[in-house]
Amino acid sequence: MFFASDNAGPVAPKVMERVIAANTDYAMPYGKDPIMDEVRSQIREQFEAPEAAVYLVATGTAANALALACYCQPWQTIFCSKVAHIEEDECNAPEFYAGAAKLTLVETDDKMTPDALRRAIVARAAGDVHTPQRGPVSITQVTERGGVHSLDELQALTAVAEEFDCPVHMDGARFANALVALGCTPAEMTWKSGVDVVSFGGTKNGCMGVEAVVFFDPKKAWEFELRRKRGAHLFSKHRFLSAQMAGYLADGAWLETAKQANANAAYLAEGLHKAGAEFLFEPAANMLFPRFPRAIHRKLHDAGARYYLWDGTLDGDDGELLAARMVCDWSISRAQIDLFLSHF
Repeated sequence: MFFASDNAGPVAPKVMERVIAANTDYAMPYGKDPIMDEVRSQIREQFEAPEAAVYLVATGTAANALALACYCQPWQTIFCSKVAHIEEDECNAPEFYAGAAKLTLVETDDKMTPDALRRAIVARAAGDVHTPQRGPVSITQVTERGGVHSLDELQALTAVAEEFDCPVHMDGARFANALVALGCTPAEMTWKSGVDVVSFGGTKNGCMGVEAVVFFDPKKAWEFELRRKRGAHLFSKHRFLSAQMAGYLADGAWLETAKQANANAAYLAEGLHKAGAEFLFEPAANMLFPRFPRAIHRKLHDAGARYYLWDGTLDGDDGELLAARMVCDWSISRAQIDLFLSHF
């Protein structure tokens, strides 16, 4: 009954098989391996972007921070949701890699809105030497509260960014989950909607540890290569990153794991609804924020369930409603979910 994070599950079989296969021979280091050529071709095909520059790193924080640094001068600011991962969970890495550029937080409880983004951008007066200058906009998809921006919502945000000449980054740590939820193509959710660069996640969706950074403008390629090396994120035995991503993309495996994770979350949400749980945010992909009595939380934890309490501790009044953060990965079985629900 492990719902703490989709980082915690096992590696998908196709990914592990490809890593094992890559361990049987020699290959050139630093991204010069032939598997990386395959990955680059696959990602360009998936995103309908034949000129895209494609790079791999091992963590989502590295992907976000290095990608944003390519679009942000030290005297600029990055606009992001106040609950974005780059604000709450990356220990100032984006600011560090962008030479101490600021983050400007867009007011929201979940998905960013065009009006809120506009207010945040307008508040940063361009041309005033005393204030941070306008830099890139970062949109999280799936959001850190489990929301999924529709294509219309994405396009409304990128239209505001374009109006102020701000490039757009997408934090796609759960890119596949959002894509499955919307039923669209990678191109539709990125460059066709005005996104300039995407952190294309693999780790949370069945990989061992790999994320792709995809620049739809290849002019940023060399700068990224330099920043990746200078930031100590260029792997020598790069083929093991390449192999993960190749296995992830092969035969649509990445979409299958995302479909399974989303289906697991929908099944769990349905059971929680029937048990009387409330939800802080409407479930949209594979992340849930249900509220139910402390007594049930305590019973679940005693039974071995693992998830995060969102707004309290296990100590206190049995009847008080406490929220939880629960994430389903591809590997969770219906039997595990049923066992969890049986404690209500």
